Amino acid sequence: MGITSGIVLFAVIWFMTFLCIIPLRLQTQGDLGKIVPGTHAGSPEVHNLKRKAWLTTALAAVLWAIIAGVILSGAITVQDIDGWMFNRMGRT
Repeated sequence: MGITSGIVLFAVIWFMTFLCIIPLRLQTQGDLGKIVPGTHAGSPEVHNLKRKAWLTTALAAVLWAIIAGVILSGAITVQDIDGWMFNRMGRT
């Protein structure tokens, strides 16, 4: 895996993790009973995005290290995944 591949892998993992973490502990205007006129009751009031971004970065770094380790070690290859799912490449 090259440098660019590693950065792209980290970015994909980071954004997928971030999208999963954003709704956790989200307090909406409707939950707090302070609905600003002209906004939806589901609009976030307390979102803690900075904290969630740091948590996402830490979790993504751990997941990236595990996935990159598996890729670099060759424990699971593209041929293995193809053999389990599609069997189009054939076994070598």
